[in-house]
Amino acid sequence: MGIKGLTQLLKKHSPQCYEHTKLFKLSGEKVAIDASLFIYQSLLVYRNNNDFIRNNNGKNISHIIGILNKTVTYLSYNITPIYIFDGIPPDEKNEVIQERKDRSNNAMEKINNGNLKDNIIEKYNKQSIRLNKEIINDIKLLLHNMGVSYIESNGEAEALASELCNQGFVKYVISEDMDCLPFGACNLVRNCIDKSVKMTDSITIFNLEKTINLLGLTNEQFIELCVLCGCDYCKNIPRIGSITSYKIIKKYGSIEEYLKTPNIKNIPEDYDKKYKAAIKLFNIYKNIDISKIDIKSNNIDISILINYLMNVCDFNQYKTNRIINKIQNKF
Repeated sequence: MGIKGLTQLLKKHSPQCYEHTKLFKLSGEKVAIDASLFIYQSLLVYRNNNDFIRNNNGKNISHIIGILNKTVTYLSYNITPIYIFDGIPPDEKNEVIQERKDRSNNAMEKINNGNLKDNIIEKYNKQSIRLNKEIINDIKLLLHNMGVSYIESNGEAEALASELCNQGFVKYVISEDMDCLPFGACNLVRNCIDKSVKMTDSITIFNLEKTINLLGLTNEQFIELCVLCGCDYCKNIPRIGSITSYKIIKKYGSIEEYLKTPNIKNIPEDYDKKYKAAIKLFNIYKNIDISKIDIKSNNIDISILINYLMNVCDFNQYKTNRIINKIQNKF
């Protein structure tokens, strides 16, 4: 979910905090990537007649092809990707996780019942997608064969990725989740949010320092704003959206002071506990010792990668050579 309505809020109150640019701007830099999000997007996009793309053995390789293409693009731009995988989520996220499982199970049930039009099947197929260990391990093997580094986070991938950016280990975090900003990502890269721009290499970069300064908030107040808007750890107060949340933080300075307001309405019973826990979670990785992080890395072996592409992905020699040449910057 990210932060509910944050993009719309920034468009209205601090449009100078982000810029639309091209992917080549990231050339020469290290980037941290939210692996689960990219894998999920690959499973959504790379389809064949309402099914995943499969190799000759019937194995689902949609996620492999998606991450392969994305990673090859980064490497060809001289961008160094580091994929971050999720670990065990905090208990505060259980409600959101259960809602996603229920939505997935409901979609699968409707598909299995049959008698659906193709466009409806496509809709439910997308809703039914869930990541599993096999899919995750497929991508780890792919990255290993490509010589691309990855990290297995103890908790939320975007939280660790954001702190790596905050400490200067990477220059950018690439994710579609706006909660990277309250987690501390200095520069968040998303697909271009200007829908009138059709170029596939267009991106939008959000700068955290500009965001906070233009909103006229402290870092702590920005985190509280994001919590009040609604996040995975704490849903928004009913009938309070992102614009109203911003007005509240500007007026009262904190959620705590706002909750002291007489005759306040629609506050859930457990809201006090949840919002405080959410604030702590957004600070959980602050100032960690990144020298102790286990970064899985491997030198690329071209022969192993060629064998993998031809035997797992069923690529022909021409397509395989094109990928290898891109990785080696031989266009």
